[in-house]
Amino acid sequence: MIADRVRAIWCRELRRDEIADDDDFFALGGQSVIMARIQGAFIEELGVEVPMDQMFRNATVASISSYIESMDAVAP
Repeated sequence: MIADRVRAIWCRELRRDEIADDDDFFALGGQSVIMARIQGAFIEELGVEVPMDQMFRNATVASISSYIESMDAVAP
């Protein structure tokens, strides 16, 4: 499931043990440098390039996961 993989990346990069599907990236302390690392992890681990504007628009695990799923290009 994409959401589980996204959550694992967010937890690692935000240094959190748990993140809920509807937790806001910025409310969790997210900033542009962390977002860039997450963007790189999406490329390396999921095989998808998520544009930065979509990362800003989809600031929860649930919304960015839905966006990635809509791309229909995730590596297994």
